[in-house]
Amino acid sequence: MIPADAIDRDVRLRAFDFLSEQTSIHGDVLPWAILSSGFLFDGRRVPLIGPQGIFKPAVLPEMPISIATAPVREGEARPYDDGLDEHGLLNYRYRGKDPMHRDNVGLRLAMQRRTPLIYLFGVARGEYMPVWPVFIVGDDPSMLTFKVTIDDRQLGLLSTVAPADQIAEARRNYVTALTVRRLHQATFRERVLNAYRETCAICRLRHRELLEAAHILPDGHPHGEPIVPNGLALCKLHHAAFDAYILGVRPDYVIEVRRDILDETDGPMLRHGLQEIAGQLIHLPRNDRERPRPAFLEERYVMFRKAG
Repeated sequence: MIPADAIDRDVRLRAFDFLSEQTSIHGDVLPWAILSSGFLFDGRRVPLIGPQGIFKPAVLPEMPISIATAPVREGEARPYDDGLDEHGLLNYRYRGKDPMHRDNVGLRLAMQRRTPLIYLFGVARGEYMPVWPVFIVGDDPSMLTFKVTIDDRQLGLLSTVAPADQIAEARRNYVTALTVRRLHQATFRERVLNAYRETCAICRLRHRELLEAAHILPDGHPHGEPIVPNGLALCKLHHAAFDAYILGVRPDYVIEVRRDILDETDGPMLRHGLQEIAGQLIHLPRNDRERPRPAFLEERYVMFRKAG
């Protein structure tokens, strides 16, 4: 009979391989259907997500395989703060309010055994960005919260590095901070693309793999928040042109193109891709709450005029 700890280790390694395969095919964000279907292990189906945030598939003897956060709904805050605390660790809420609930006990056991898990970050309805390996490194019953750190995929898998190892701790803090930023960027992209029905606001291109979420007020600006009213779904060409102030969008949603670009003579890409869009209205989300905020467009338009 195969020892329980050997089964646990083999299932986790297979899960990590499965996620590597799927993200190489589908990109960083995976749909619920792929995660809930999972993979086969010795003839048994191993899903990676369930209806609750903390999930243990039946094949694992004791500890969960994943923790998940629900995606943000437009106009609503996430149920709890999943950002970094003052120590550079992620917060993850207990299942319910009972510290001894079996899911909480399972995560506590994973912390004690330094067992890697998968973090499934909800970026939009039915879409999750998987992050692995993550480790439970703290438990705060008074706040009903676990502390989570993210490690490098190559160095951190099935790690048993002692907490006193400052090199490993520094590495994990760095990786965690970078990953949290990437998670929120992915959330912004998914929500903006969904609002614009996966269509470039300028040229109506519908190929999702060629679309990006552009900030109206740039990241780092006092009002440059990653919210849908501060975003535009743009193809790669028009995103680059927007960021370079080659084109601008007025508060009345009309596109302007820089004068020197309009006067330039070149091939069909310049003519059709930039010159002919001048004076057109951008494509807008159906939901009024998701449309670009006029005050944001006004401030960005001033930047465009100054740059031109």
